[in-house]
Amino acid sequence: MSERETTDERALRELIDEDFRDSMDEELELELGDDQFDEFRRLELGHQAHPSMDRRVYFKELFRLQGELVKLQDWVQHNKLKVVVLFEGRDSAGKGGAIKRITQRLNPRVCRVAALPAPNERERTQWYFQRYATHLPAGGEIVLFDRSWYNRAGVERVMGFCTEDQVEEFFRSVPEFERMLVRSGIILIKYWFSITDEEQQFRFLMRIHDPLKQWKLSPMDVQARSRWEQYTKAKEEMLHRTHIPEAPWWVVEAVDKKRARLNCISHLLSQIPYGEVQHEPVVLPERVRSPDYRREQIPPELYVPSLY
Repeated sequence: MSERETTDERALRELIDEDFRDSMDEELELELGDDQFDEFRRLELGHQAHPSMDRRVYFKELFRLQGELVKLQDWVQHNKLKVVVLFEGRDSAGKGGAIKRITQRLNPRVCRVAALPAPNERERTQWYFQRYATHLPAGGEIVLFDRSWYNRAGVERVMGFCTEDQVEEFFRSVPEFERMLVRSGIILIKYWFSITDEEQQFRFLMRIHDPLKQWKLSPMDVQARSRWEQYTKAKEEMLHRTHIPEAPWWVVEAVDKKRARLNCISHLLSQIPYGEVQHEPVVLPERVRSPDYRREQIPPELYVPSLY
């Protein structure tokens, strides 16, 4: 091996290491808010605060699990599987954070998130499941629902956006709807993120005091906060009446965000048997160079100002 080859390989390794550090920085950036939250909890609860998970352990496991998610994605795409994962829970329960960590290293063309807004006038006249059905996956796709058709059993019921007759019809229909999905070949996994009354209180306070997160606290969230017990009763009935063998519910203990994410991802991986997909080695072709090629100069005014 020549000295030049050794130098080139060393330079390539440095570039790879730098890219890996950038990936870690992205994850650390996502964790900044959690650090603020942990500190706030310590100040408010003192000795009662639960011990936070060691950051080194957390990141080591998170990156390992995300590597397995990439393998799962490859397997789903290769075998044309159809996967649907529902994320339900109270406001601020940590559904969005878990979804971010699942999708962070995945191909958005394979794994996408469906987070539907409130139905419009036309959608309110449709079959209830219709607007959700349009987001179901084709072969080789994973869809993560950040809230789902279970809105009817939760927020719509508690906040009075539907009648009790409509709720009862939902409970009669949803088991058959989900059985149809499973019979069609869809792998359906349902998670409920569980937090305590006190934990939701702290998370809402953090959102109030953090300008970067105030947008997460909607007027609906504030109203729902006072109806904790009504939501509890609605949740209990929902779990009881829609926990079916074809699509059971799985409860994620979510007071500790880091542990909740790791536990959820680990469990998700266990629900879909997958393996390594063999690929042909990727070999970059030599760049074709034309003797008459001349690169045009880009006018300076087209460049974004280098402020940093």
